Amino acid sequence: MSLFKGGGVAIITPFKKNLEVNYDKLEEIINDQIDGGTDCIVIAGTTGEGSTLTMEEHTDVIKAAVEFTKHRIPVVAGTGSNCTKTAIELTRDAEAAGVDGALVVTPYYNKATQKGLIAHYSAVADSTKLPIIMYNVPSRTGCNILPETAAELFNTKENIVGMKDATGNIEQGVHTMSLTEGKLEMYSGNDDQVVPLLAIGGLGVISVLSNIAPGYVHDMVFAFLEGRTKKAANMQLKAYPLIKELFCEVNPIPVKAAMNMMGMDVGDLRAPLTNLETGHEAQLKSALETFFGKKL
Repeated sequence: MSLFKGGGVAIITPFKKNLEVNYDKLEEIINDQIDGGTDCIVIAGTTGEGSTLTMEEHTDVIKAAVEFTKHRIPVVAGTGSNCTKTAIELTRDAEAAGVDGALVVTPYYNKATQKGLIAHYSAVADSTKLPIIMYNVPSRTGCNILPETAAELFNTKENIVGMKDATGNIEQGVHTMSLTEGKLEMYSGNDDQVVPLLAIGGLGVISVLSNIAPGYVHDMVFAFLEGRTKKAANMQLKAYPLIKELFCEVNPIPVKAAMNMMGMDVGDLRAPLTNLETGHEAQLKSALETFFGKKL
C-alpha cells in the first residue's frame, strides 16, 4: 500500500521576524493545506529549509506537524543528511514523533559512489521501521541514484518503497521503473514534470506549487489517475508559467515570496538564503495574477 497518492506539499517552514520557527503559522498553513485538498504533508525538507534547522528544531518541527495534522493525512519527514549517522538519528527521531514515512535525500557534498549510496540507504533503512522514499536531486546534491542502485535498494530493503525523482531526466525515470517492474512508488520532485512521471507509473508529486495551489495540484494528479489525461495535461501546461517563476531563484526563495505576496505572512528565509531579487518580484507577481485570475 502506497504512502500516498496525489499532491503532497513540500511545505515551507514559516519564521517570525527574529527567524524563530513560527509554530502558530505552521499550524494555520497545515490546516489550510488539508482544507485545500493536499494529500500529504512533507515537512522539514528542502522547501522547509531543513538544512538550516538545528537538530532540536528539526525534531520539534516534525513533532508539531504530526500534532497539527492529527492523522487526517499522512506526514512524511525529511530526514536526510550528508552524514549517515545523522540521517539515522533524524529518522529515528521522526519515527518516535509518529510520522508515516521518511524522505531521505542523497548525501550532499560528499558525492558518494553508488556503493556508498547503497551502504548509506541500507543503514538508514535498517535503523527504522518507517517506509522510506529516496530523494534524488543531483542538481542540488551532486549525487545521482542510478537506476540499478535504486532497484537494488528497492529489491533488498523492504521498507525502501519509493523515489522522489527530481533529476529532470525522464529516461532515467523510465529505466528505474522498468528495473523495479513498475512497483517502486514514484513521485515527481519537479512541478513541471508531474504528468510525464505519472505516465510511467508515478503516484503523484511532492510539490512546491502546492504551497499556494494545493487543490489544483491534487486535481491535476487525480485527473490523470482517473483517466482524464487530456485535462491533466492541460492543467500541467497552464501551471507551467507560474512554476517557471517559482524556480526563478533557488527554492524556496520564490515560493516564500509568493506566499507573502498572497498575504500568508510566512516570514523571511534563513541565511545563506536571501529574499527574492527585486528584478524577479514583478515577474512572479504577474504569473501569480495570471494563474489565479485576480490582482494581488
